[in-house]
Amino acid sequence: MRVAMLTREYPPEVYGGAGVHVTELVSRLRRLCEVDVHCIGAPRAGALAHQPDPRLSGANAALSTLSSDLVMAAAVTAANVVHSHTWYTGLAGHLAARLHHIPHVLTAHSLEPRRPWKAEQLGAGYHVSTWVEQTAVLAADAVIAVSSSMRDDIQRVYPRLDPSLVHVVRNGIDTHVWYPTGPTDATSVLAELGVDPKRPTVAFVGRITRQKGVAHLIAAAHRFVPEAQLLLCAGAPDTPEIAREVRAAISALACSRTGVFWVRDRLRIEDLREILSAATLFVCPSVYEPLGIVNLEAMACGTAVVASDVGGIPEVVSDGITGSLVHYAPDDPAAYEARLAEAVNALIADPARAARYGQAGRQRCVEEFSWERAAKQTLDIYRKVCE
Repeated sequence: MRVAMLTREYPPEVYGGAGVHVTELVSRLRRLCEVDVHCIGAPRAGALAHQPDPRLSGANAALSTLSSDLVMAAAVTAANVVHSHTWYTGLAGHLAARLHHIPHVLTAHSLEPRRPWKAEQLGAGYHVSTWVEQTAVLAADAVIAVSSSMRDDIQRVYPRLDPSLVHVVRNGIDTHVWYPTGPTDATSVLAELGVDPKRPTVAFVGRITRQKGVAHLIAAAHRFVPEAQLLLCAGAPDTPEIAREVRAAISALACSRTGVFWVRDRLRIEDLREILSAATLFVCPSVYEPLGIVNLEAMACGTAVVASDVGGIPEVVSDGITGSLVHYAPDDPAAYEARLAEAVNALIADPARAARYGQAGRQRCVEEFSWERAAKQTLDIYRKVCE
C-alpha cells in the first residue's frame, strides 16, 4: 500500500500538535507501508514541498494555502489512499480523491467552527477555512478523531456525517524521547535563564494563541504563592495584537512578583525535556484542546499537570492520579483563573503529591500512549477504505 500524506507542517518546520502528529505517525507508518509526504513550504528532506503561487503574495493567507493545495492535489498520482491533516490540506485531499479515484482519509486535529478566534489571524479567510473543512469532512471516506471527545465534537458540528465513518486514533508520545532528565550538557538552560532550583517552578509550553489560554495563566499567576516561579515557553503569536497583549500582561506580572521568565525562541527538545523534568508542575490552560500532546510530553517527563477540563484533556490527564483538572467556564474567566491558581498552589504546597502525580503520569504514557499503536490503527483504516 502506498499512502500520500498531506500536511502543512513537516520537519524542520513543525510548530504545533498536528505537525508533531504527522512527523511521528509517518515515522512509524514507513515501517508498515510506503508513505509519500507532501507538505507546504520550503524544500526539505523526506518530503515533497509545495509552494503557493507567488502572484498571491499579499493576498489573504487562505488563498495562498488553497493554491498550494491545487499543486499538491495534482502531484498525488501514485498513491492508493490520500490522508490529509487540518484544513490546510483538506482541499488537496478532497480534490486528489476525485482526480485520482482513491479514498480520502482525513484527520481532524481541531474544528474551525470551534475556533472563532482564528478570524483574528485569517480575517475573512476564516470563512474559507471553515468552508474547506466542511467540504472535506463531509466527503471523506474516513475521518480520524484524535480523542473520543473530538469524535463527539465532529458529530455535533457535522451531524450529516455518517458516524460509522468516524474513528478514534489517539495521539501518542515517544517515551524514549520524552523522559525525566537533568541538564544534557555542561550548560543548563534553566541556569542560563536564571531559574532558581530551590524555588518551585510552574512551566508552560505552547503557542501564543487564544486557544492555549496564555492570558488566563498569566492572570492566574498573580495569585500564585510568592515562592513560585513561572516559566513561559511561549512564542509564534497568531497576530501582532495578541503578541502585544501577552507582552503587556507578562510585564505587569513581572512588576508584581519575582521569578517570571519568558522564553520566546523555539527551544531544542533537549532543553524542553530539561525544563519539563525540572518543573514542579506543568500548566495547560487551554480553552479548546482536542487532545493536547504537550500534556503527554510533560507527563512522560515525570511532571504533574494542572489543566483545563476541556476537549480531550481528561482522556490524558487523570484527575487526582496524574494531575489536577480545573473546570473552564467561558462565561466566567475570573472564576476559572482563581481555580487555576488554587490548583497550582495546592500542588506546590504538597510536593509529595506532585511527585506521585508525575510518576503516575510517566507510567500512563508508557502503558497507554504509543505512536506504534496509532500507526497500526491508522493502517487498519487505510485497508478498510481501500476494500
